Amino acid sequence: MIDEILIKAEQGKNLTDDEFLELLNINNDEDMQKLFDTAAKIRSQESKTIKLTSTIHVTNKCQIQPRCEYCGFAEKTSKKGYYNAFYKSNEEILNAVESIKEARIPRVSCSGGYGYKGKQVVNACKIVKSNSNLEILVNVGGDLTKKSINELGELGVDTICCNLETINEEVFSKRKPGDSLNHRILTCKRISDAGIGLSSGLLLGIGESVEDRLKHLRYLSNFKTLEEIPIMGFNPYEDTPMANEKPFPLKEQLKIVAVTRIMYPNIRITMPTPTVGPENVEFSLKAGANNLATVIADNYPHEVKGVGAPEYGNYNKVVNVIEKLGLIPQTI
Repeated sequence: MIDEILIKAEQGKNLTDDEFLELLNINNDEDMQKLFDTAAKIRSQESKTIKLTSTIHVTNKCQIQPRCEYCGFAEKTSKKGYYNAFYKSNEEILNAVESIKEARIPRVSCSGGYGYKGKQVVNACKIVKSNSNLEILVNVGGDLTKKSINELGELGVDTICCNLETINEEVFSKRKPGDSLNHRILTCKRISDAGIGLSSGLLLGIGESVEDRLKHLRYLSNFKTLEEIPIMGFNPYEDTPMANEKPFPLKEQLKIVAVTRIMYPNIRITMPTPTVGPENVEFSLKAGANNLATVIADNYPHEVKGVGAPEYGNYNKVVNVIEKLGLIPQTI
């Protein structure tokens, strides 16, 4: 049965929900490897180029209350994260831009906490655009107004990310009690309506079911400018309400990557190196991913903590892995 489904996928035929669930419920290594091989082949038929995305964390001051239960990014949430509050100055942002340019990483994510209605990332993007030709991804979740989205569009921002994380409303409300799923959906719609590329993905292992994950992937097709789907596996940060929860298994995360590749053959699938673990980047590429995020060069001037775990991908090591697999790292 699995072989028949994968042949159908490789031929570019649409799979049913039942067939996707068959793939998501694979539990033996042989079939799992077949799934990964099929997804990687579909990815490489489109392109063997792997995008790299670095980051500028503009601020960890976040006004969401109560805090998201898993968050180790916001100030005073976890001693392993950005525990002390910061707000990067214009000079600090510029220094980060120069470092990323020097490393020839083509893309930067400008991210931050809630409470600014997009003003902090609009300012950061002005600095990036005035001093580089870097592609820009903005990621401040739903903390964007219609006005700030339009300002980002006018600046030439390539992509705006608003992860729904889960579309199971009960799970969302439990894990993100200070946030709103409906508002995040509205933000995705506003981004799409503005004609800006949308990035929106899944956070796996926070209480959602396999069926929820499939429903979520299907739901994303409602946004006409969808161009990128980040796949993030939960990792516990100490001191947070979810500190004692188990991390999401790597193989299950890779299954979602592979199924997403089959469902969306031409989409950019992002694996943030913290959530998969820098040492496991190779496996995410073998499962069909084509963008690696939180890639940091040795000359980066600021401390970096990953959002999903306090790690990041070292640029030189990541490039070596990509090339070892016969793939092409995109550089400038």
